[in-house]
Amino acid sequence: MKKVLILGAGMVVKPIVNYLLENNYKVTVATRTKSKADEMIAGNKNGTALSWTVDDTETLNKLVSEHDLTVSLLPYAYHVMVAKLCIQHKKNMITTSYVKPEMQALDSEAKKAGIIILNECGLDPGIDHMSAMRIIDHVHKNGGKIEEFYSLCGALPAPEGTDNPFKYKFSWSPKGVVMAGNNDAKYLRHEKNIDVDTKDLFKNPFRVNFKDVGLLEVYPNRDSIMYIDIYGIPETKTMFRGTFRYKGWCESIDAMKQLNLISYDKFDMSGMTYAGMIASLIKAKDSNNIKSKVAEYLKIPAGSHAINAIEWLGLFENKAMNRNTDSPFEVTSDLMIGKMVLGKNERDMVAMQHTFLASYPDACLPARQGKKEVIRSRMLDFGTLATDTSIARTVALPAAIGVKMILENKINIHGVFRPVLPAIYNPILDELETMNIKMIEEYGLPLSENIS
Repeated sequence: MKKVLILGAGMVVKPIVNYLLENNYKVTVATRTKSKADEMIAGNKNGTALSWTVDDTETLNKLVSEHDLTVSLLPYAYHVMVAKLCIQHKKNMITTSYVKPEMQALDSEAKKAGIIILNECGLDPGIDHMSAMRIIDHVHKNGGKIEEFYSLCGALPAPEGTDNPFKYKFSWSPKGVVMAGNNDAKYLRHEKNIDVDTKDLFKNPFRVNFKDVGLLEVYPNRDSIMYIDIYGIPETKTMFRGTFRYKGWCESIDAMKQLNLISYDKFDMSGMTYAGMIASLIKAKDSNNIKSKVAEYLKIPAGSHAINAIEWLGLFENKAMNRNTDSPFEVTSDLMIGKMVLGKNERDMVAMQHTFLASYPDACLPARQGKKEVIRSRMLDFGTLATDTSIARTVALPAAIGVKMILENKINIHGVFRPVLPAIYNPILDELETMNIKMIEEYGLPLSENIS
């Protein structure tokens, strides 16, 4: 019986544990909080829970050597450490995280070791890549070109759960969500390279009317331009990857960024109140009437949505923070986590949409000669109160299927990869559809359906 090591037991791990146990693999879950792993394994005889922390490299080395494949669901900063051990012991590896340069640099070593390190095999990144490549390869196979491509995704509360000013609740790595607000971004739009500094990330969202949800706002997601090569579409004039949010998030986070409320810079907060921290950040003399002072600093009305959101968090309160040396990021994200975690009786939602503008030259198939069409691929998935969150299923299950494919020798390539090859993405997408995780594809839409 093949043995799989899973590192981490966070909010998206349970579905992969269940899937692998149901498919008769031995599964070891190593995590800081063993009780979480015990709950996931639920007494299954093929499951083992271990108490382990990332600084215990000796135990990690032993675990990697004893298992056939390692799935790292740790924070991304630890993936390279795990990958190096997998290379040393010639063991395959999967992550759901973005490929960082340090990971890509291990490609030749992974090839020499005869292993695959399959990254970005989750939701976003993951299902977005696979479903996009299925359409891109289809267009290319039919002689067409991709002229524009927009890939948009968001993990959100279901519409009935948008009952706070941010219209958001955490269903996965809360610190990671807030941390993403400090990214910068770059994309190609209408043949023009656009660089977005982190201070401007939320300033100019555009809106998309998503079927059965309504208007969602979109802000740019990291480096879109690199995916021109990864997706094999050098012909495209637009390459934009974005994140969906309900209206309220972008405006509020933009104001918080201007106030340095998600800054990592640490300073002595001993004896400070929340209002006092704000006063310090905007260099006000004191924290009296801090709400008005913040509105004046931001040059927005005191009754604006962003001011109300900051007030709702409790950042204007003269309440002791009980901090020593710390960062505004930690203070703010802790307040958000305290008030904005998805409740046990609430549904989450994943919304994903690809929009392509494809063109076909005169020499193409008769049905498409000289034509342009908009192609849209869309998924709307909801978590269920009885089982798992949508974000957990859509992140964990692609990785779980990838594990099975590797262990069944259905993936026989070596090196550092993303799931952008047909031999990887087609079987994964096909099996996801049997679990009702499906992209609905629409071809031949009029040009008016493109994102303007």
